[in-house]
Amino acid sequence: MKKLVPYLFTQLRYPYTLPALPYAYEALEPHFDKATMTVHHQKHHQAYIDNLNKALEAYPQYQSYTIEELIIDQHALPADLKMVVQNHGGGHYNHSMFWQILSTTFDQQPTAIIAQKIDIAFGSFDKFKEAFDKAARTVFGSGWAWLCLDQKDNLVVVATPNQDNPLAQGLRPLLGLDVWEHAYYLKFQNKRVDYIDAWWHLVNWQEVEAVYKKASTI
Repeated sequence: MKKLVPYLFTQLRYPYTLPALPYAYEALEPHFDKATMTVHHQKHHQAYIDNLNKALEAYPQYQSYTIEELIIDQHALPADLKMVVQNHGGGHYNHSMFWQILSTTFDQQPTAIIAQKIDIAFGSFDKFKEAFDKAARTVFGSGWAWLCLDQKDNLVVVATPNQDNPLAQGLRPLLGLDVWEHAYYLKFQNKRVDYIDAWWHLVNWQEVEAVYKKASTI
C-alpha cells in the first residue's frame, strides 16, 4: 500500500484547538439549524479535542505529529494512545473537514473537474448520489459516509463506524458526512434521511475540488 502523507490539515498539531467556523451558526438555515450547529461545534467537537490533548500529555514524542500523521500512523502507536487517536483524533479531523465542506451558498453544482471524475467513477452524478446516500443511510449506529481517492486515484464511496477515518485504510478523504445523531437530532429527531437530504443543499463543491487537488498530488 502506498504510504500516505499529510495533505490537508498540515498545520494542526498539539495542543489542538477548536477551529473557528467560516460562517455564523445560523448561516446554514433553514437546512441546518443554529442550535444544532452550536452544540455540535462547541460541545461535541471540543470534547474530541480535549480528550486528544489530554492523552497526548503523556506522549511528548507524538506531540509534534499533525492530526493526519497521527491517524495515518495510528496502528504503530501505543495501544492506549491508538484508541484515543482513532476515536478522538478521528473526531477532530472528521469534524474539521465537515465544517470546511459546508457552504452558505446553497445548491452548488459540482465543479467541472469533480463532475468529470464522478462521471468516470460512477457513471453519473445521480448514480454517485445514490451510492453516497446508501452509505450514509445504512451506517449502523454512528459513523460517517465519505467520498475518497483510493490507491489508484479512483473516486470511491465508503462508510466508517464511529469516528474512524479513511486515512487509516490508505484512502484520502475528499468529502465527509457525519451521521451521528448528535449532528441532526435537535432538528430532524431520528429522521436521518431528511438530514442527509438537507446536507446536499450545503455541499461546497469548490472546496471539494480544492481538497481533491491537494489529495491527488500525493
